[in-house]
Amino acid sequence: EEQLVESGGGLVQAGGSLRLSCAASGFNFDDYTIGWLRRAPGKEREGVACISPRNGDTYYADSVKGRFTISADGAKKTVYLQMNNLKPEDTAVYYCASGYLTSPQAMGVLPSLFRTGGQGTQVTVSS
Repeated sequence: EEQLVESGGGLVQAGGSLRLSCAASGFNFDDYTIGWLRRAPGKEREGVACISPRNGDTYYADSVKGRFTISADGAKKTVYLQMNNLKPEDTAVYYCASGYLTSPQAMGVLPSLFRTGGQGTQVTVSS
């Protein structure tokens, strides 16, 4: 059974940091790109960041470039999203998502190609 399990959300003040984790199981990690989508109240779902564990290629939304870093640990089949200098507008439910044989850049234009598996993790940034 394919699974994506998110963890690491929470409440933080503006300027603070959080690290999200996504543990994958039940599929060949190297055949997928893994990333994060987020949905803020009243807004469309947005692709935030994505990585190809196979070659290390990454994608970042313009709104998070320079603040967020995505990384992958193949041995643990886990993807991390380090979020620094958080802003109130980063408040959202963050979902780990996988895309079969997709490019990380696809998350920016076709987030519907990616499958979410968990219930997401809430990130709340207070001003």
